[in-house]
Amino acid sequence: MRLRARPEQKSDIDISPLIDMVFILLIFFMVSTTFVKDMKIDIERPGAGSAERASTKSLRINIDSSSTILIDGNPVRPWMVQSRVRDYLEGAGEGSVLVITDRRVPAETLVEVVDQCRLAGASDVGVATEKEAG
Repeated sequence: MRLRARPEQKSDIDISPLIDMVFILLIFFMVSTTFVKDMKIDIERPGAGSAERASTKSLRINIDSSSTILIDGNPVRPWMVQSRVRDYLEGAGEGSVLVITDRRVPAETLVEVVDQCRLAGASDVGVATEKEAG
């Protein structure tokens, strides 16, 4: 009996499907990630022990150290907050508002803004703290 010598077969691994899947996953995660734009305002947030993360879809109202109220980057007067929040809630359907305030803002200003938001129909009004990332 004679043994035949078989020619060796090349065993190559085709990684092109793997590369395709990596790119598809990369595109999926890039599209599904939400980006939150914070205002370019120097704000020292107050601290709180019971802080929780806020929804990224909530309306953000900024109050800087000089008690200037900003909604979507536009300065507004305290009596205009209610109408602006009401307009936002009618269009968005989301009932949450996040007030980002400096720790040096008088409590009177903060309470007035929160009160105007509640009068506008916001179901959830929160105040951002140091622990909140977003």
